[in-house]
Formats: sequence, C-alpha cells, structure tokens
Amino acid sequence: MGWLADAALVLYFVFALFPVAWMVILSLKPADQLFSTYFSFTPTLGAYRTVLGDSEGIPFVRFFVNSLVVSVGAVALSLVVGLPAAYASARWRFRGSENLMFTLLSFRFAPELTVIIPLFVLYQKLGLFDTYVGMVWVLQLVTLPLVVWIMRSYFADLTPELEQAALLDGYSRKQAFFKVALPLVKPGIAAVSLLAFIFAWNNFVFPLILTSSSAQTVTVGALSFLGGDRPKYNLTAAAALVSVVPPLLLALTIQRYLVRGLSFGAVKS
Repeated sequence: MGWLADAALVLYFVFALFPVAWMVILSLKPADQLFSTYFSFTPTLGAYRTVLGDSEGIPFVRFFVNSLVVSVGAVALSLVVGLPAAYASARWRFRGSENLMFTLLSFRFAPELTVIIPLFVLYQKLGLFDTYVGMVWVLQLVTLPLVVWIMRSYFADLTPELEQAALLDGYSRKQAFFKVALPLVKPGIAAVSLLAFIFAWNNFVFPLILTSSSAQTVTVGALSFLGGDRPKYNLTAAAALVSVVPPLLLALTIQRYLVRGLSFGAVKS
C-alpha cells in the first residue's frame, strides 16, 4: 500500500503546482500564440522585458519598490511595537488581559471591507491617501496582531528564572529583555518576520482602495496589464511571478531560523 500513498502524494503535488506551472507557461508565451496553443509554442522572455522595462506605460518596477518599502516598514514597525507587547503579555497577567489580547487578535481576523470605507475617508482628510506612511500604518494593522500573538507564545516558553538571574546580577528589566529574552527567541523573530512580510506583501484590499499610483503595490499593479481591449495574460503572469521573488528569497535566506522558529517550544523537557 506504500506505493498507493506515494502515487497519491505525487498526484497532489501535480495538482497543487499546476497553477504555478501554467503561470510560467503563460509568461513565456509570445502575444501572437497566447490564445492559439496550449503547450506548443516558442518560448520568449519578452513578457518579462516588457514588465520590467515599463514599455506598456505601467511602472511595475515602481510598484515593486513600493511593495518592498511598505512591507518592510510595516514589519519593522510591528516588531518594534509587538515584541515588547508580546513580552509584557507573556510575563504580566492582570484582570482583563486575555480580553485585551483577544481584542487585538480581532483586528487580524475582522474582514478588511468592514473598515476600508472609514479608513478611506480618514486618509483623505489626513492627507495619508496614496502615501508610504499611510500604507505602512494600515498594513501594520495586519501584521501587528500576528507578531504579538506568535511571539507571546515564544516568550511564555522561556523560563522566567533566566531573567530573574539577570535582575539579580544588576540588570534592569529593559536590559534583561534586550540581552537575555530577545537573543533566545531569535528563531521565532525570524519566523514571525517572514510570515508578517508575506501577509503585508500579499495584501490586496488596502492598496486597492487607499492608493492610486504613488504608493501602489504589486498586488494591484499586476492587474493593470489586464486592462484595455485585449487582456495581456502573459504580462500579468510575468508580473505575478516577479512579485513572488522577494518572499521566496527571504524564506530561503532565513530558512535555518525559520525551521527552528516554527518548531520552537513544540517539545518541552
């Protein structure tokens, strides 16, 4: 029966990866063969040159840079605010603390459409519409609850005796946090940073409504190639595949910490 399980696994991977393979095929097709053939065509990198060269009047490279800026900014802000918050919530419990944490988590699973109209009005009034600051601020609403809740469990898995020993050695609570607790949860920080970056990078609703051109991201910019009299599916596929590169490279770069971070605290002595 082992070969049946292996065959089922192979079929599942084929099914799961087929959309990606189809995107690659579309991105390599020339425009004149886009609708005439399926698998028999002359491969070309013309779609990638068009997407990255701005020859269609769509500044995709600028959208790509915008995504990097706002995603990194949102993750950085979430780490600066979320790590101390996660540490505090893991070490100090008070009446209503769990309700407070649940309220924070509700910002993550609440539908974005429920807040997008008030945010649009506020952004117009405050001058944050289509700006980097506005996008970083709104995307941290997506990433901050993730950082706090995941890192809270990592800090909770650390024995408090380590910090108490540091306090006895003359460390302040702040020094114990930065010099004792944080170094021990580096794998968790790497894992949550990657997850937060992916959530920020893939967000579609907020950039769609709260930007127009200056701070527009790749998730919205890639759809620009579908406009016009004839949708350019090969350009859209090329843009989508290019937009996958940063999260993929980040995951490969920190994969050593990622595996440790995702399994941190799974087995306790």
